[in-house]
Amino acid sequence: MGREAHSNEGGGGRRVGESRHVPVMLQRCLDLLAPALQAPGAVVVDCTLGLGGHSEALLARFPEARLVALDRDKEALRLSGERLAPFGERATLVHAVYDELPDVLDRLGIAPVQGVLFDLGVSSMQLDEAGRGFAYAQDAPLDMRMDQTTGISAAEVLNTYPAGELVRILRMYGEEKQAKRIVAAIVREREKEPFSNSARLVELIRDALPQAAKRTGGNPAKRTFQALRIEVNGELSVLQRAIPAAVKTLAVGGRIAVLSYHSLEDRLVKQVFATGAAGTAPPGLPVVPERYQPRLKLLTRGAELPTEEEVADNRRAAPARLRGAQRVREDVD
Repeated sequence: MGREAHSNEGGGGRRVGESRHVPVMLQRCLDLLAPALQAPGAVVVDCTLGLGGHSEALLARFPEARLVALDRDKEALRLSGERLAPFGERATLVHAVYDELPDVLDRLGIAPVQGVLFDLGVSSMQLDEAGRGFAYAQDAPLDMRMDQTTGISAAEVLNTYPAGELVRILRMYGEEKQAKRIVAAIVREREKEPFSNSARLVELIRDALPQAAKRTGGNPAKRTFQALRIEVNGELSVLQRAIPAAVKTLAVGGRIAVLSYHSLEDRLVKQVFATGAAGTAPPGLPVVPERYQPRLKLLTRGAELPTEEEVADNRRAAPARLRGAQRVREDVD
């Protein structure tokens, strides 16, 4: 969970913008993408702009490159727009979800691109702005929409989904072993009064869990909040479309780097990369035709993890997993 961040996770201390945020695994991301971004006119896409930390570093390190950055959160676009203003026309910011990348590039008349970066999960701005309802450490309306102009809120999910569906969401997206207990309590309580704020949900989860479950894994509400956020924003279904689409936008020699914070996200990225890096030839061919050759070369051995120093600088980096790949040939029909 969580992208560039300062250390007061969910604490609601300083307002966003009062401190410089620390982008997760920044140097490694830049190094992974660097061989593809040296040439004049190279285009790099930041599919998850957030507060603009990765984008700012990309523009600074690769002075010949042009940036296209996407975010579904209009407040993120406003804040990062101020941060990236010194780069002028080199930065193009777009209000879009990252599975819309092919349409965005088509509208801009850009194809293909040389680099793509994804930094998945929820941004520190969303966690730290109390009114968004992402953080379990402070009371706020249960919203959790990254784009507050569309979709249903976390409160609506809690108040309207059937019990069986809530159990499925908590188990699948939150890996919550106590899903049935928590959902039984939610259903019981929502009949008395609909859920609207996070503090009531946090208290309910604490009361519902056995003592042993409360002693492990940090705040006991963490997994439920993660599951609700993924459901509200359709994160995994969007990602399923976005990663293959992003690979298709890459020029030969282009590179993609993906930071994920959840085992389901990482598994999905791993599958797309592994499929692209595998040949599709029937066994036994003496010569493998071009159309059966791999389209991708893996740039990371498994998923790379943040260093102890990076985690010390930014606690939200702890669950991060980084994978990279390079486009090695065009699609051949």
